[in-house]
Amino acid sequence: MKKLLIKNVLFITLAIALLGCGGSENTSKQNTNDQEIQIAVIPKGTTHAFWKSVQLGAEKAGQDLGVKVLWQGPQKEDDRQMQIQVVQNFVSRGVSAIVLAPLDSRSLVPPVQTAIKRNIPVIIFDSGLDAQEYSSFVATDNKEGGRLCAKRMAEVMNGKGKIILLRYAEGSASTTEREAGFLEGLKEFAPEIEILSDNQYAGATREEAFQTSQNLLNRFKEVEGIFAPNESSTFGMLRALETSGKAGKVKFIGFDATKELLDAMQAGKIHGLSVQNPYKMGYEGVKTALAVLKKETVEKRIDTGVTMITPENLNTSEVQEILKPQIQ
Repeated sequence: MKKLLIKNVLFITLAIALLGCGGSENTSKQNTNDQEIQIAVIPKGTTHAFWKSVQLGAEKAGQDLGVKVLWQGPQKEDDRQMQIQVVQNFVSRGVSAIVLAPLDSRSLVPPVQTAIKRNIPVIIFDSGLDAQEYSSFVATDNKEGGRLCAKRMAEVMNGKGKIILLRYAEGSASTTEREAGFLEGLKEFAPEIEILSDNQYAGATREEAFQTSQNLLNRFKEVEGIFAPNESSTFGMLRALETSGKAGKVKFIGFDATKELLDAMQAGKIHGLSVQNPYKMGYEGVKTALAVLKKETVEKRIDTGVTMITPENLNTSEVQEILKPQIQ
């Protein structure tokens, strides 16, 4: 009798274990029924201040909404293979949802499609993807951000002069849109401005951007204005302008905000920064993912806003409210 009882207990235990290892197609349904919902947030990188602000927003949303936020991404913003691996790992773990800023608009499509096939909803943020199966896209209107930079450039250069557009990286959808918006904006606001260079890429790190910027400044000594489309390219160009003695003399418009860049603006070295709201981006990404899990209707495109910051409006309450999470 005792042996029979032990066999029955073992059989029941094995059956429960097998049920727990069910097919991956039901991953999301299992997670949403659990007490703890896990939402993976995957940035392009983890070193820049922009992504740290995204993390603050995502984690605050997790606290407010009662879900667990899992934050992981590549260290460098050009490590596509690492980001693909992070997505694949979270899919294998069976997270409830994924909030992803794709490093590349094409190479991240297959792992995203795999997640969706396994009923794990995907929210895309910051940068677009060459596929439409995702649930929502939470981001800045990057083309408008670039257009604002062109408008500011036209203002500070009085509509004429010679400029450089320092691009960021091939395959980055967000910065490509900013660059396109900037070039379109120049045609609208300052058609007389001459573009000396618009085909050089800064690279993923501040150091790479610094080296590229030095080369451009040495090559085009007559430059009067410069646009850089993200945090690392803006910082790298700022450093190159400082080391060459041209900071403040060349009109400089950048993108994103850090304490260092804002200090440079106050010192007269930067004349405009097109600033996103990464904190809101992180918060809305997690909030939207939870809404999808709850079968609520969500917008396919959520605009988190973009603002042109200048020395004149830097200390206004509206601008400071946007900057607070970014300059901690």
